[in-house]
Amino acid sequence: MLPLLRFTLDLFDSATAQPPPVSREPTVFQGPKPAFVPGELLPQAIEPARFKHPQANREVRIDDAVVGYVFCRAKRRTIGFIVGPEGLVVRAPRWTPIYEVEAALQEKGRWILGKLHETRERHAKVSNARVAWADGVVIPYLGLDLQIVLDPTHGFAGKGAQLASADAHSGHSNPSRQVLWVGLPKSASAEQIRDAVQAWLMQQAKDNFLNRMNHFSPLLQVRWSKLRLSNAGTRWGSASADGSIRLNWRLIHFRQPVIDYVVAHELSHLRVMNHSRSFWDTVATVVPDYAGLRKQLKSDAIPKW
Repeated sequence: MLPLLRFTLDLFDSATAQPPPVSREPTVFQGPKPAFVPGELLPQAIEPARFKHPQANREVRIDDAVVGYVFCRAKRRTIGFIVGPEGLVVRAPRWTPIYEVEAALQEKGRWILGKLHETRERHAKVSNARVAWADGVVIPYLGLDLQIVLDPTHGFAGKGAQLASADAHSGHSNPSRQVLWVGLPKSASAEQIRDAVQAWLMQQAKDNFLNRMNHFSPLLQVRWSKLRLSNAGTRWGSASADGSIRLNWRLIHFRQPVIDYVVAHELSHLRVMNHSRSFWDTVATVVPDYAGLRKQLKSDAIPKW
């Protein structure tokens, strides 16, 4: 039996590459910039921005930035650039001289720096989004603030937690914030709070995804067979040719239109098993503004669990 085709929706533009073999090219690193010299032109005196891959073996100056990158030779016809979470990786054919590689870096400099800045900003957002699990902590839920309140005496209709509006907790109406009452004592540990909230969120995610899949599948004229929740760190969803769909439960942090885009994206793969123009046209039939939602999916920071 032929293996099932499978397509994934990644968090980043390209998947993180495996560490390439260290190049035999001579390592080129610049020393620290000397202190400001009187009479030196201002652009020369400003310390450049620096980006360095942890496994960098070469360094280049691009405009106002110094980029330390991984360089390796590969069986390919052209010079390739990958900007991942760790930095820049450059692969070149075995016969390409270094000066052509450096010229290509300068030619693609604006794109490279743009991606490096985006990656740095995304990392900063994720770091700032780390959750300190305690009574009163606020996390995003469907794009709005959700405050976690511990109350072991509360009468819950559901298992372990119950959603309520903010005014039910504080006496003041706040349409942008809701409260999740969690049946734990005030002395509960961070791990206990996290696990209880995660269990509730995962159930909400499953119910939400099922509802949206049942909404979009007849519109796309596809049939899905199974839904599984994913806990992947860099992928939002995937689809297999047998009709099974996998969706990351953390999508429940985003606004509903963003969730709808991911659901429609994966269901569309049941009609078009690639990312061709035909595929995106299929997505557009049910989510016309998918481009903006796709961008939001990549730029918005969600809590780091």
